[in-house]
Amino acid sequence: MAKHDASAASRFEEYVKRIATALNHADRLEPLRAYLTGLLLPGDRKSVEPMAARVDPKRVSSRHQSMHHFVACAPWDSQAALAVARDYALAQMERHAPIAVWVIDDTGIPKKGSHSVGVARQYCGASGKKDNCQVVVTVSLANTTMSVPCAYRLYLPENWARDNKRRREAGIPKAIAFTTKWEIALNALDSLLAEDIPRAPVVADAGYGVVTTFREGLTKRSLSYAVGISAETSLWPPGMEPLAPKRWKGHGRPTKNLRRTARHHPLNARELALKLPQKSWRTVRWREGTKGAMQSRFAAAVVRPAHNDATLSAPRDPEWFLVEWPSGEKEPTKYWLSTVPQHTSLDDLVRLAKLRWRIERDYEEMKSELGLDQYEGRNWLGFHHHGVLCITAYAFLAAERARLSPPEPLAFLKSPRVPQGFKPRGAPVAS
Repeated sequence: MAKHDASAASRFEEYVKRIATALNHADRLEPLRAYLTGLLLPGDRKSVEPMAARVDPKRVSSRHQSMHHFVACAPWDSQAALAVARDYALAQMERHAPIAVWVIDDTGIPKKGSHSVGVARQYCGASGKKDNCQVVVTVSLANTTMSVPCAYRLYLPENWARDNKRRREAGIPKAIAFTTKWEIALNALDSLLAEDIPRAPVVADAGYGVVTTFREGLTKRSLSYAVGISAETSLWPPGMEPLAPKRWKGHGRPTKNLRRTARHHPLNARELALKLPQKSWRTVRWREGTKGAMQSRFAAAVVRPAHNDATLSAPRDPEWFLVEWPSGEKEPTKYWLSTVPQHTSLDDLVRLAKLRWRIERDYEEMKSELGLDQYEGRNWLGFHHHGVLCITAYAFLAAERARLSPPEPLAFLKSPRVPQGFKPRGAPVAS
């Protein structure tokens, strides 16, 4: 075990040096090492001062100052650091299986007050309701073995984007304008495509999937998808499509628009699901969970999306319509659209749509173990630096777990004894 700890320690040191190279400044190696070490060490609070006390208890003040400057003020490129971390983890991920999906998601960070950059009353996944929080749009690469985040950007609500005073106080770059979450996601995908990351189907929840322009954006980028939609999403049932434009009779302008009538019209996803034949439904098991097999009833059919197609001159292409209707429920509970090939089996379609679960586990661990939601600064730069460093620490953990003998936990990281009675600012009790 001691030999394994030594090799893990050696890999960690080499990893830190790789990340530091992307920061383009030799003086940033030491605060980078200290920050990543502080994130990986055990401890309830992962804000800067408590981490400084665990990393360097004899020089808490100077270490805190160095680490704070590094995360909140130093102008290093978080995207460059994130790319190195991603590639490091991918080298281990792809030993087990190729990338299966690109997962688009967002994660909420509850926050009190109104001064932290981007904080607003909005839907927060952490609490499952509207709450005072910051929301980050993310893209992760995943296979059946592991996953790694590779894009991380704060969603800036419109009232923030248009408030020059708040922008100045939070140090929001002038180039950052109001952008919807799905637009942030597409921009992140463009960056990944430019880096020639291996393509895979995109999965996302209904918050993204209900946006027709978002789905069309994926198709324009030659990316297939399996995305959630709402029960109200309009669809043409199997075998149906909008009526062709009326024939021109030589009077007035020729019309090019598709048509629907009172008898020939699309249905919403719920209505269509309820009309599917009983033989369409089948129980599918998609993975083994901690409490046994994860399974439910599903059906799939080939449909055409119908949203606003009366403004089009040609029908949209056919897509898979996937529905989940668990036994005991009065009606279906989840719906998806997918552009994966039509020879895809129901089992594979379900596993693809459900693979998004891995990302929820990633962010749960980054919050509970690595302090993703514990940054106490208020500015744009520090918020993104802290988040990317948490992902960087997580990428190293993921790579270690993917090796043949993963350490649980990283035994080579041992913190010195914190001075007796040390109490970081803002803490209710001594650490």
